[in-house]
Formats: sequence, C-alpha cells, structure tokens
Amino acid sequence: MIGMARGRLRVYLGAAPGVGKTFAMLDEGHRAAARGRDVVVGLAETHGRARVAELLEGLEVVPRRTVLHRGTVLTEMDTEAVVARRPELALIDELAHTNAPGSRNAKRWQDVEEVLDAGIDVVSTVTVHHLESVGDVVRRITGVPPRETVPDEVVRRADQVELVDMTPQALRRRLAHGNVYPPEKIDAALADYFREGNLSALRELALLWVAGRVDEQLGRYRAEHGIAATWETRERVVVALTGGPEGDTLIRRAARIAGRTEGAGLLAVHVTRAGGLTGDGPAHLARQRTLVENLGGSYHQVVGEDVPRALLDFARGVNATQLVLGASRRSRPARMLSPGVGAETAALSGSIDVHMVPHEEAGAGRRRPPHPPAALTRTRRAAGWCLAVLGVPALAAAMVPLDGLSLSSRILLFLLMVVGVALVGGRWPAITASVAGFALLNWYFTPPLRTLVVARPENLLALVSFVLVAVTVSTVVDLAARRSREAARAGAEAEVLSTLAGHVLRGQAALASLLARLRETFALASVTLLERVGDPGPDDRADPGAWRILAVSGGPPCTHPDAADTDVVIDGSLVLAVRGRLLAASDRRVLEAFAAETAVALRQERLQREAERARPLAEADRMRTALLAAVSHDLRTPLASAKAAVDSLRSTEVDWSAQDRAELLATAAESLTALDRLVANLLDMSRLQAGVLGLVLRPVAPEEIVQSSVAALGPLRDRVTADVPPDLPEIAADPALLERVLVNVTANAARYSPPEHKVLVTASRHGGRVEIRVIDRGPGIPRELREEVFLPFQRLGDRDTHTGVGLGLALARGLAEAMGGSLVPDETPGGGLTMIVSVPVFSPEGDTSTEEDR
Repeated sequence: MIGMARGRLRVYLGAAPGVGKTFAMLDEGHRAAARGRDVVVGLAETHGRARVAELLEGLEVVPRRTVLHRGTVLTEMDTEAVVARRPELALIDELAHTNAPGSRNAKRWQDVEEVLDAGIDVVSTVTVHHLESVGDVVRRITGVPPRETVPDEVVRRADQVELVDMTPQALRRRLAHGNVYPPEKIDAALADYFREGNLSALRELALLWVAGRVDEQLGRYRAEHGIAATWETRERVVVALTGGPEGDTLIRRAARIAGRTEGAGLLAVHVTRAGGLTGDGPAHLARQRTLVENLGGSYHQVVGEDVPRALLDFARGVNATQLVLGASRRSRPARMLSPGVGAETAALSGSIDVHMVPHEEAGAGRRRPPHPPAALTRTRRAAGWCLAVLGVPALAAAMVPLDGLSLSSRILLFLLMVVGVALVGGRWPAITASVAGFALLNWYFTPPLRTLVVARPENLLALVSFVLVAVTVSTVVDLAARRSREAARAGAEAEVLSTLAGHVLRGQAALASLLARLRETFALASVTLLERVGDPGPDDRADPGAWRILAVSGGPPCTHPDAADTDVVIDGSLVLAVRGRLLAASDRRVLEAFAAETAVALRQERLQREAERARPLAEADRMRTALLAAVSHDLRTPLASAKAAVDSLRSTEVDWSAQDRAELLATAAESLTALDRLVANLLDMSRLQAGVLGLVLRPVAPEEIVQSSVAALGPLRDRVTADVPPDLPEIAADPALLERVLVNVTANAARYSPPEHKVLVTASRHGGRVEIRVIDRGPGIPRELREEVFLPFQRLGDRDTHTGVGLGLALARGLAEAMGGSLVPDETPGGGLTMIVSVPVFSPEGDTSTEEDR
C-alpha cells in the first residue's frame, strides 16, 4: 500500500442520539451503490430500530469478529476483513466506540484510520457529546459524563462533516413513538437525558462546533486563493488600542456594537512599532486586555511601522466587518500637516466600516516622548571636544611645513581626524571639527592663502564635499552608538521582563515577592502598593488618610503618592509608589509592567481569600444538603420499622404467638439499634468537623480491641476471621473510638465480600506504629476512586440506601486521624480491598493521655 492515495472521510455529526445519523449513513450508502460504487457495511448499529435495519437490506455487510471477554461474547468490526475486501466505500458506524479488550486498536476511530490508509473511502457517524472538547460541557448540561470520546482533530480532518439535526420537540416525539429506545426506557429517557432544555443545549453545541469548522475552512480557502477582501459572513468588530487611557471607552463602545448582532466577535489589537513599545505603556494595555477578555473578546498584538496598514491587514486577516478607532489626539496644526492614523485607515478601509469614537483625550495633543538620553558617556563626549578643539589645529600646524602634499591629501587627513573625533565624542564635536577643518584648509592650504576666498571652483567643491562627508559620517557614527545603547537597554529590559514572566509562570506572583523583585531590579529603598480609601478627592494625593498600604518591600513605606520619587497609577484606586531615586522615563515601561502584574497578583490574592472564606460555607452547605437528602430515607426507614413493630404488638385485633412477638420485638430492637448508630455517627461527624470530639488516649492491646470490635458486629461477626498475634506492643488509642473505627471498616468489608470468602482482620508492627489490616475479597475500588469512599454521604455509586447515609468510612478516617492514626485503602492481592488502620505504639515517656472537653 506504499504510495496509495488515502481514502476520504465523511462524518455525519448528530446533535443527540436518535436524530438519524446511522439512517443518513446507510441512505448515503444506497445512493453511492446506485451510482455504481462498490459499497460495504463495515459495521452498523441498529439498536433494535426497524427502519434502520431495513436499510441494511441490499447492502453487503462484512461479518463481525467475535471477542470473548470475561465469559461474555462481544462482537466488533473486522477491520482486517474490510481492508482485505477492498471496497470503494465502507460504512462504519459510531466513530467514538471503544473496542473490546484485546482488540488491535482501542478505539474505532483508529480502525477507521487503518481503512482510510488502505485507500478506502469511509462514511461514519458521531454524536456531538462524544467530541472530546465538549465532554465537560455535556456533563454539566445533562449530568451524564460521556463514556466514550473521540479527539476533535479526528473529526476536523474529515473531508466532509454534515450535521444531522432535529428540533427537540420532534426528537422527543420520535422517542415517545418508540423509534429510538425500547418502550421500557422511554419514560426514563424523556424525564432525564432527553429533556427539552438538554436537547436545545446539545443542538447549539453541535451548531457552534460545525460553524467553527466552517469558519476554519473559509479562512483556509481565502488564504489559499489570496482573497484579502472582507466576506461579511459574520460580524467581527476590531477595536484598535494605542495604549492610552481612551482605550476603555473604545472597548466598551466596540462591545456594544458587537452586542447588537447575535454571535458577533470582538477583537482588540495593539500595533507595536518595530522599535519597541509605544504609547502610554503596558499598564493601560494590561488593564484593557483584561477588560476585553471579560467582555468575551480576544486581545492581539501585531508589529508594524505603518500603523494604518497594519491595522487593516489584521482586520482583513480575521475577516472583520467593522473597525473601531479613537478620534485623533493630535492637535489641529498637526492634523493639517498629516491626516493621522484614523483618516488614513478610513481612506484605505475598503469594505470595512470604520467608526471614529470621540473621547476625552481627543485633540489634547500627543504626549511627546522625553528627550532621548545621550548616546555616549560624559567622559567620551569631553574627550571628543578636546580632540576637536586641540587636535584639528595641531593637525593643521603639522601640515604647514609639508609643501609637497596636495589639497586632496590634506582634505583626506582632516577627514580622518573628523572621523576619529566622531568615534570618540559623537556628532557635535565631529561637526565642530569639520567646520574648523574647513576654515583651516581654506586659510592655510587653498589658494589664495591666508584668505577665506577660494579661487578655483574644484577646490570649493572639494571643501564643501569634505564638510558634507564629515557631517554625514559623524551623524552615522552617533546614530550607531545611540542604537547600540538602545539595543543594550532593550536587552536588559527584555531580560527583566523575561524574569518577571517566569516569576509569574512559576506561580510566584505573590505581592511581596513581586515588590521585592522590583526593588532589587532598580536598587530602590522601598516599593509600596497603595489603595485609595473612599472616593477620590481633588487633593488627596498628598493626604495619608486617603490611602491604605496594601504591601511594601523595604522601608520606610510611602504613605501617599506624593511622598514617592516615582509613582505609577495602575487604575483609579491603586498606585505603585517607589522611593530611593528618580527613575528615568525609559525605566517607566518596565516599572509599568511590574505595576500591571502587581494588580493581577493583588486580584488573585483577594480572589483566593474570598474562595477560602467561601469554601467552608460551600462545604457546610454541601454537607447540609447531602445530610438532608440522605437522612430523609435513612432516618425514616428504621423509625417506620420500629413503629410498625410496636403498633403491631399493641394491636388487640391480632393474637400474636410467642414466636411472632419475639420477631416483632427483634425487628423493633434492630431498627432502633440502627437508628442509634446513625444518630451517633451524625453527632460524631459534626463533632469532628467542629473540632470538639472528646477522646482519652491510653494503652490498648491490639488483640483485645480487634476481638471486641468483631464481637460488636452482631450477625456479621460470623463472616469475619481475626488473626492478631498476641505479642504485639500496646498502642495509644481511645478504646471506644478505635473499636468504632474497626466496626465501621469491618462491617463495610463484610457487606461487599463474597459469601464464600470471610473478611480477615490481622495486625503487625511497622516501626513505631501498629497496622491493623481489614482484608476482603470483594470487587475492590479503582485506584483513582479510593479517596472518594471517604467523602461523607456517598456510596461510590451504590444505590442501596438501606445501608446508611454513607458516613461509615468517612467517620472511621476522621476518628483514626483524631487519635493520631490513619486509615488508607490498598489493593488485596488477587482481588479485593484492604483497609489499613495505622495507630502509634504507646510510649510511657510520651504525653498520650490528653483529654479534650466535649
């Protein structure tokens, strides 16, 4: 099969079970066969539906292979037979199906991949709730997690995906008429999974998934065919951000525009020039990015020297229909000289609608960047001036005696001197040297000598060229030095920002850590995060009472923004104030990046504190709800049994025999005992959670406590065997509580262990602890679910509500830990579950006799 073309895959995607995916697949098979194609049915699941079974007639069906698993005969698609048959088209149902253990592939979609690799076209089916990406959403909607999933990429790679849809009302009618499930399952399905709201939500999921795939296909088509024009298939609103404070207004305006159309997309873009960050800095952009994401949009950053063209290239790339820009901040004279970004963008926008939104910053004038720092150090500039003032005259004096040198040679020597001055001192010393060189060359070496007159035109041209070349070279050298300095600074900034990003990614975004890192980076005396108290006032920047210190690194802290050497306003209520030295304007970019991350860290800390405060309330609410749901049956059952037995005994209408009376009394006693145990468990669990459980630790012999716990099992004790060595050391425990732990664990093991196998209780010493093992041969518990058995008010899927409210193991672990021990589950070799109760060995020197007040 080397070099063979891969087959094509067509998938029928159903919004819900029963919408007709298999019917559509088989119908497509009949149509292909009618066109003369060789079609076989690799596998089709009829699920007892007569109309689907009828469609199999007239199509060749490849026999299934049988698999024996745990005494059960299962059937699966015979992939090898389908490939050996080599049809043109294979119909293979249920793409997400999980194959029986022992199959060559774990999933049916892997079988389909083999068939496709053999050059055979495939038509398959899948339901939207089987797509891996929507599994958690489906579970939240329907309450039923999908048992089988298929990777989304498998379906996305299909050559065709066709949606099989049906209104919820129509699907429920099909279900009620018996066209989906057998009669005995109809009522349960209508009341559970097939509720109208569930079906509507699943339908929307399927439509959105297919729409997303169509969007991808459209984007690929436009890219492959070089289509740059906007196709208004869906409203997409792009808002351009400069990094200024007006961005908040623009984002909200764009969100309102997008909100007018159902399903419209919102995208924000910031154009960064290739030279680095521009605008008002990252603090505004960080806040605006959060605002965009909170409004359901996405944030993007692109690099481009021509801002209008970069904006429009991005907008056309995402197939945007509308572009929102802020009114120009340029002054009127500046707009007369240049139309500005907004006007140029509108002129070049073509079919994209451009909205110019007014804001408070409009017309206020663009903030000029501070004067760039000198490219060279002060020492080098001083050396350059000295060389220009002393070196040029010295060179002229040295050349006066040399009569044999031509003017061109003298000009080259002066040009070499100017270049040297430029390399040492930069542009202005070099320009000064070039002007001085021009004057000296004219005075001493250009006829007529000792005058500023130049007799010959070629000499004048040479002197002027000398000045121009000297000025140009000095400018280039100065620019190169400046760019080198900027590159070094950018590298340092990038390193700091990279460290900051790694700091955050490693989960170290705590306020104190961030502020300490900022103080170290700029060698500051203190860094303080201030929060405004109350509403802002006109002069509250200098009022310590208007600000609250949230975090500080170093000292002394700033009590208000005006006390700082440099401050960054993060938002209306937060200010980052630094003290120690004045920071250069170029340092503010990094400072603002730290400030933005500080605000994020503060928000995370506050959310975490709120979550921690809410967690006990949520847990208490969950416990309360679970308790009410559980005891509604478990309290009522023993009460009803005891009441029925007592009422029967009190009845004068029936003459009970002695045996009947004994049975009724036993029933009442057993029910009341169960009720007493239930109430005791509930009370102990509440005491455990409140931390007021009283216990007295004293030396206890393991053999005695095991024997007493087995005796307390009642009728279940005949199903338990105890094998505890008598020479084990005494343990430190509360005898009554440890007995309850063992009773709960052993009773649970006896209930789930097969009748032919008894529960074994044994014990052994391991270092300073004694482990009591309760071993059963029951079904066991999967490793990933073992901790769930210790959650109160659950039975790990057990529907038998006659066995208590699910507090036994939870209470047993709580009691064991309260005594300084532990209760952990382990696997029984050969099958089953082993519960290990570990208790510390009693030490006379240790303080093991503590007692807590109830």
